[in-house]
Amino acid sequence: MGVLTVLSAASGAVAIPAWRIPDLLLARPEDETGQMWRSVLLDVRLPRIVLALVAGAALALAGSVLQAVFRNPLAEPGLIGASAGAALAVSVARVWLPTLAIAPAAFVGSLTATWLAWSIGRGQDAARLLLAGVAINALAGGGLALLSYLADDSALRGSSLWALGSLAGAGWTMLAWLVPALLLCVGLLWREVRALDALLLGERETWHLGFDLVALRRRLVALTALVVALTVSACGALGFVGLIAPHLARRLLGPGHRALLPASALVGAACLLAADWLARTAIVPSELPIGAVLSVVGGPFFLFLLVRMGR
Repeated sequence: MGVLTVLSAASGAVAIPAWRIPDLLLARPEDETGQMWRSVLLDVRLPRIVLALVAGAALALAGSVLQAVFRNPLAEPGLIGASAGAALAVSVARVWLPTLAIAPAAFVGSLTATWLAWSIGRGQDAARLLLAGVAINALAGGGLALLSYLADDSALRGSSLWALGSLAGAGWTMLAWLVPALLLCVGLLWREVRALDALLLGERETWHLGFDLVALRRRLVALTALVVALTVSACGALGFVGLIAPHLARRLLGPGHRALLPASALVGAACLLAADWLARTAIVPSELPIGAVLSVVGGPFFLFLLVRMGR
């Protein structure tokens, strides 16, 4: 993780020597080139790295929790439509509503999509769940297309680029509210570690262990919807992080959530940071949409999981 962080800080349209990074962080250089490097590092690169780490960890945690709630290894915010629902709501808010309405709109869209997926898929059948996700994603895609037709050119371009996923809007002002909000959600999810382990045993066993199943599911779905809404409102719809990270962590440490949740967060943070580095450096000085990079990697991984489950 440390090597990846240094690589991400040093690489980009403006290359910064890795050995100069500690000096640039500790003191203001006197030469003009050093001052430019310091400005790029502090104002652009570091906020983006922090956002990638925080958003990747949050999406991985959301995926781990949804897989336990749905008792389905394919549950993931992007696949069940939660990210698309939040993206549609945020696009509407960005075009017609004030800035303060973006995060609440994302929460409503994410919660609605997650609830629809749960109601249609019933949390048990993989095929029903995936079909529900396909339908929700299609509806959200249609809404985004209609919005693109109705919006003016400037709002359309900004909304379209944002919907593809990007960490370019990262800044210390954004992180000042995003990081505490996500940490609060993570803390609330961590309190449900025993309940998440119980859900893996089945509904009857969860009830016998003393958990109110209906209230527990509502609480977990609401918290994961809030996590997805916060990340989508900050950096757009980013898929497959919540699918890849929990699977890799589960293969290493097993299904127990006391170890799975922190491991998933670390893997998710590393995945999103690596994807952002690739998006920024693949076609310098231009930048690829990070959502496209994640799809190129996550799509084959998802197909692999489908084939493996079929066998």
